[in-house]
Amino acid sequence: MGDRFLPFREKRNAITVKISLKSAFITAFLAAALVGCGQSSEDKTGDKFVAITQIVEHPALDAARDGVKDELEEAGLKEGEGLKWQWESAQGNASTAAQIASKFVGDNPDVIVAIATPSAQAVVSAAEEIPVIFTAVTDPVGAKLVDNMEEPGGLVTGVSDLSPIGAQLDLIKEITSEVKRVGVLYNAGESNSVSLVELLKKEAESRNLEIVEATAAQSSNVATAAQSLVGKADVIYVPTDNTIISALEAAIQVATENKIPLYAGDTDSVERGAIAALSFNYYDVGRQTGKIVLEVLEGKEPGEIAVQSVEKLQLFVNLKAAEAMGVEIPDSVKSRAEKAIE
Repeated sequence: MGDRFLPFREKRNAITVKISLKSAFITAFLAAALVGCGQSSEDKTGDKFVAITQIVEHPALDAARDGVKDELEEAGLKEGEGLKWQWESAQGNASTAAQIASKFVGDNPDVIVAIATPSAQAVVSAAEEIPVIFTAVTDPVGAKLVDNMEEPGGLVTGVSDLSPIGAQLDLIKEITSEVKRVGVLYNAGESNSVSLVELLKKEAESRNLEIVEATAAQSSNVATAAQSLVGKADVIYVPTDNTIISALEAAIQVATENKIPLYAGDTDSVERGAIAALSFNYYDVGRQTGKIVLEVLEGKEPGEIAVQSVEKLQLFVNLKAAEAMGVEIPDSVKSRAEKAIE
């Protein structure tokens, strides 16, 4: 019989049943759709998902990032072709680094790569169940990223960029033989820089060198910190400090105007105007880091991979910058240089 012949109560019940069934169908459909939308790209495409964060943008850290990406690409993981790549910069802000770390944890990538100590500390603090590979970290144990370099355990490992401080001081003495006081520019709030300065003092003592410290908490303070070394230091040394390097040109200007030779702890800074560096190219550091990322993506536990030191050292000199700062690079140094910038 048609509905129009049913008693009112029965007709109302029939309508209610129909509406309930329709609502249930719609609810089930929407739930399925939402589940589909919430699937990661790995679920739908099989791509590996690598999220990478760095504390600030400057040539050395950018080169490390490029090195990681190129190593993955050489292994067949190209962005959009087997690889989902996500990158964020904290723009030098520790609070932003923590926010990025929390966001990455929510995105649930296969691996998080953290470039430089502040970003690594933020990620390791936030990511309890996601593998973390750090790079460009001077003192992983001192930064509390791992307890043991050889057997890190857990889900964290990476590459340390501890500078060859003793060899760098020997280079400074070889080029500027009359040096007695070495001014060091750094951010006392960066744990990696504090570790480097302590090592610098230790190595300087055995070479009869005095260390004069000048600190800058922000990139905008770098010029003032450099100016404070005028008359107090024979040379200026810039370690692998993210704050100083992000505003390196300000320090170089002070050094040039006052004829104070400025040395760097990384080779990328030589191309920007430091007169010399015996160190490593951060692109190579990135490639070395990328190899560890690949091991983890293939299923190896990060804690089973020893923290690595940088494998390859290079000598860069900038002849034009040396002349502007009143220094002549000896032939013995130029002959060993892998790159000489005219």
